[in-house]
Amino acid sequence: MRIRRPFVVAALAVATTVSLALASFTSASASLPTVYYLALGDSLSVGYQPVPTPGDTDQGYTDQLLPKLQAVHPFEHIVLVKMGCSGETTGTMINGGKCTDGRYPLGSQLKQAEAFLRANGTAVKYVTIDIGANDVDGCARGPLGVDPVCIAQGTVTIEQNLPVIVQGLRAADGALPRSVGMSYYDPFLADWLTGTQGQTVALASLTALIGLNNAEQLSYTGGGFGFADVFGAFKSTTFSTNMFVAPYGKLPTAVAEICRWTYMCSLGNIHANPTGYGVIATAFKAKMP
Repeated sequence: MRIRRPFVVAALAVATTVSLALASFTSASASLPTVYYLALGDSLSVGYQPVPTPGDTDQGYTDQLLPKLQAVHPFEHIVLVKMGCSGETTGTMINGGKCTDGRYPLGSQLKQAEAFLRANGTAVKYVTIDIGANDVDGCARGPLGVDPVCIAQGTVTIEQNLPVIVQGLRAADGALPRSVGMSYYDPFLADWLTGTQGQTVALASLTALIGLNNAEQLSYTGGGFGFADVFGAFKSTTFSTNMFVAPYGKLPTAVAEICRWTYMCSLGNIHANPTGYGVIATAFKAKMP
């Protein structure tokens, strides 16, 4: 069929308009200001997972939080800087000694983070941190279950060190970024699966974790940080309702979420799976501007 010239002209005009619009959009995207999201902390901050190959991944909560922030702030080009260290404690974050692979030329994660904040000033818009779990991680293992003395000592250490970390970051960033810490979920609720004695251990671990999370919240909020309620997002105290989780059957909701969102029930590993990391990311997102 022969197309009349007016239609050809019109078609060319439409194509030209679309091309110009796309070019304008591409140019605008390229000119967006670059801002930074600095992620600090332990293995959760670097998305550690035990499978298929143990190690840090791009499926952690920081990776999943990034697109959520980008969606809310489309006129910024947000760059994620992951500075965490698997196994980091509050003490090693301050003094170094855990990750010795050269990632901290200044000696520790805290010193490296402070230098990054000073160097980039107002370009750092977002900071997240999770730290402290490794100060007490060894307290809930072994035939005796939870060691209350160990938990108490670890909590005291956190109460001493976490304010130093928060104050150091605040002094370096001038209180300009939106900075948010988090509470921890309780992976040791998985002991519920082992019977009556395990259920006693699970409830004891929950009591200990509540005390630890309270100490962390005071340190974060006292230093001007927001506080993401990951403990609540995992429904950690909900024992009044049950959920079915294969292959374990009906479990209290608090236990079920640990089985669904971490590797603790299946592999005995405390880390979140990608779905669990997504839950953590959503909890952080709720505390972002």
